[in-house]
Amino acid sequence: MDGKENKAEKPKIKELAAEYALLTVATVMLSFGIYVFRFPNNFTFGGVTGIALLLSEVTHLQAATLVVILNAALLVLAFIVLGRDFAAKSVYVTVLYSALMYIFEFAFPMEAPLTDEPVIELVFAIMVPATASAVIFHFDASSGGTDIVAMILRKYTSVNIGTGLLIADAVTVLFSFFVFGIKTGLFSLCGFLAKSLVIDNVIESINVCKYFHVVCMDPDPICDYICNVLHRDATVYEAKGAFTGKEKRVIMTVMTRRQAISLRGFIKKHDPTAFIMITNTSEIIGKGFRASV
Repeated sequence: MDGKENKAEKPKIKELAAEYALLTVATVMLSFGIYVFRFPNNFTFGGVTGIALLLSEVTHLQAATLVVILNAALLVLAFIVLGRDFAAKSVYVTVLYSALMYIFEFAFPMEAPLTDEPVIELVFAIMVPATASAVIFHFDASSGGTDIVAMILRKYTSVNIGTGLLIADAVTVLFSFFVFGIKTGLFSLCGFLAKSLVIDNVIESINVCKYFHVVCMDPDPICDYICNVLHRDATVYEAKGAFTGKEKRVIMTVMTRRQAISLRGFIKKHDPTAFIMITNTSEIIGKGFRASV
């Protein structure tokens, strides 16, 4: 029994190690994008980063230092209020993110923007952190900040969290007009509007799968290839051609993009008369895909 348990645990350990490796890379990207492109330009998109920028202008403390202080305070609050409900991955990302901000601040302090092209820097200030955030969200983690406030509100109230955070971020952006001026405020507003779109699109791209409907006469070779070669499952049901009146079979299955290429090639070679419908989908919940909610 112990040998079987150890064999079962090894894939889980490898999977967990891979998740934390990707979370580490994403957190480095997030920290780098915010510190290098967002802070020097005073781009305020909301959240703890936006609050830190506003407070930095008032208190003259470094924005990176304020992010560390705010995240540390929220992390302590999360442990007190949420206890074990606060996910380990979120703790890891939050601590790493804060530590990287501290390191960046002392390793290479930035007194001015990287370039004299604010539009280009705005693009990178949106794309780099948003892509990193999408990867972090994909693994059901967060970088702390206002996400912790959302988790606390979700536990004790029936407040619509998305709307609440959206309003809070909008207020932060609004203050940037008064603190940093109209030009920076307009850049911040553009970033605020584009950020969520980029995150949503990246998450959808990560999760996208191929949904197959295969209409054929003999489903057995195709199902055998799906189950024994691609290690997926399929559902087969009977159908009838409207024009010919012939009895047919329909195979329904879902694949990753790489598996979809293999399956399409197999069907084309072994059953060229089969009718195939392939659809993109990013919301697959069940065994072998995302966990059931």
